[in-house]
Amino acid sequence: MTIIRPDISARAAAAPRSGIGEIVTYARGRDNLMPLWIGEGDLPTPDFITRAASDALLAGETFYTWTQGIPELREAILRYYQRHYSADLSVDNIYVTGSGMQSIVLAIQTVASAGDEVIYLSPAWPNAAHAASVSEAKAVPVVLDFIDGRWVLDAGRLEAAITPKTRALFINTPSNPTGWTATKDDLEAILSLARRHGLWIIADEIYGLYYFEGTRAPSFMDVMDAEDRIIFANSFSKNWCMTGWRIGWVVAPAEIGQTLTNLIQYSTSGVAQFMQKGAIAALDLGDEFIRSNVERARTSRDILCDALVATNRVETRKPEGALYAFLKIDGVTDSRAEAFRIVDETGVGMAPGTAFGPGGAPFMRACFLRDPKQIEDAAERLFAYIRRR
Repeated sequence: MTIIRPDISARAAAAPRSGIGEIVTYARGRDNLMPLWIGEGDLPTPDFITRAASDALLAGETFYTWTQGIPELREAILRYYQRHYSADLSVDNIYVTGSGMQSIVLAIQTVASAGDEVIYLSPAWPNAAHAASVSEAKAVPVVLDFIDGRWVLDAGRLEAAITPKTRALFINTPSNPTGWTATKDDLEAILSLARRHGLWIIADEIYGLYYFEGTRAPSFMDVMDAEDRIIFANSFSKNWCMTGWRIGWVVAPAEIGQTLTNLIQYSTSGVAQFMQKGAIAALDLGDEFIRSNVERARTSRDILCDALVATNRVETRKPEGALYAFLKIDGVTDSRAEAFRIVDETGVGMAPGTAFGPGGAPFMRACFLRDPKQIEDAAERLFAYIRRR
């Protein structure tokens, strides 16, 4: 039971408990557990990254450093965007953060004030909407349509949600949890809408390279002009198996760079320099690792989704991007209760769709970024459970 003290901030007290963390806390540490509930795989950070960080740590790179990121890392991020996006950026567009989550928080704090509205596409990773709420902005969901197992954006519904208080559109593509991936036409429509209404776009493209229909997912970088008001949030967590490192970055117009630097200063004051040296190695040496991990994810995605569909009691399709099967089991109306039941009876931990906002309640999310043999095991357990349910 949580006791709310009357002498703490109402804003802080209103921050909700994580619906994903609830099931993780319930079952963590059990024997024979297959944890598919959070967005990380089973591989540790590759040696070429940890060695670079370790060498820098042993060399004494432990002092205060550049708030916005060391120049070498910001330049490495530029090279990453030149290789993968043919983007014309400068170091004045790049700001290193203490995780993709902090990138999102800083973006929201930069463009939205108390009482303003930030529209997001739902079902969605809950942290983004809650970050807006903690910043005293209002998170406004626009629910994607679920048609024949696929998620589809209704641009008219998105525009209808805009009010005079709207300041930004938060667009996550490829999407956690649905796997929805915006087409170039989708991105052009969203950008046109933002231009007409004078809105910022916060583009969460963390899963941009986890795309199974090509080398990368379509990006706002493919359709934007230099003057467009877009802040990109990204992270080292997924591409290079660095979830525990807590390091990310922001790409933003240079004109707001000092504001972002100030916000970093007054939250974390920057990222440890030895960690940034590991991040440079990830960017410059890690493209082949990413390709290998994406193919591993593709194999595991196919194993899991094929097994689920074969039950004839699950509605889902193989997602085009990201790392998650978002599945609807026949007869399940309370996915929170079902998540507890599944982990108790099968040892497979999945996140309940209730954690992902409007439109998510009947669904379950399973992260498939694991060894295919582990996913085969999980798929067999889930198949047997669903068929006898």
